[in-house]
Amino acid sequence: MAGSLRIVATPIGNLDDLSPRALRALADADVIACEDTRVTRKLAVMAGARGTLLSYNAANERVRTPELVRRIAAGASIALVTDAGTPAISDPGQRLVAACRQAGVRVEVVPGPSAALAALVASGLPAARFVFEGFLPRTGGARRKRLTALASDPRTTVFFEAPHRIEESLEDILVVLGDRPAALARELTKVHEEVVTSTVGSLLDAVRENGARGEITLVVAGAPDVAEEAEPAELADRVRLLIGEGVPKKEAVARVAAEGRVAKRIVYQASVDAGL
Repeated sequence: MAGSLRIVATPIGNLDDLSPRALRALADADVIACEDTRVTRKLAVMAGARGTLLSYNAANERVRTPELVRRIAAGASIALVTDAGTPAISDPGQRLVAACRQAGVRVEVVPGPSAALAALVASGLPAARFVFEGFLPRTGGARRKRLTALASDPRTTVFFEAPHRIEESLEDILVVLGDRPAALARELTKVHEEVVTSTVGSLLDAVRENGARGEITLVVAGAPDVAEEAEPAELADRVRLLIGEGVPKKEAVARVAAEGRVAKRIVYQASVDAGL
């Protein structure tokens, strides 16, 4: 009998979101590959699963992947889950799916909850075109560099962030992207679910005052469709402000160009003319 890999989305908080199809996939699996066996055991009990729970996470996925592919090729049915949400979306899974595709074994997807999509639709921001960035880099320089690359993108952007880094990330988003419409969603589908819609600056003020707990998804509006034509003096003033905050001139020029959706050479020339 041919084996298969089933990628099973699991609840992001509310266990009622586990679909009947997902329950059957877990119940029928010979092996349930999961991030944390302690977390997944509750779902396995709900499903009446009799298969083996096997850890599959960032620490061991390189070793586990060939083992799981061999089992599937030998006829095993394997369900892949993460602690919450859809595997391979900021969680382990991509390596195993790619290996299964290369080996020519069957791959099925059992769709379900996704914090990124839930936050996007709850935000009220444009959702027809969006980009998912996952977690921003941990260090300030790398984070600002990544945000600069996104500054001129007109699509709504969705981020995941940890509670202890959300303030720093909002600070950098405010500097690099500007005070755009945004939404901060936390504890989606759980008892203390909260979605606050405002601007980046207002969200930053709220986090500074009250802190932030739980699983956080941040949704930020894209760059304006039409950029106003900025005067050279305005461009130079913006560069001067960033330099005054300690931003290197090259990076400041790139940020201002991205924010204003103008060529970097124009911003650079404006800064030179202003004696910067």
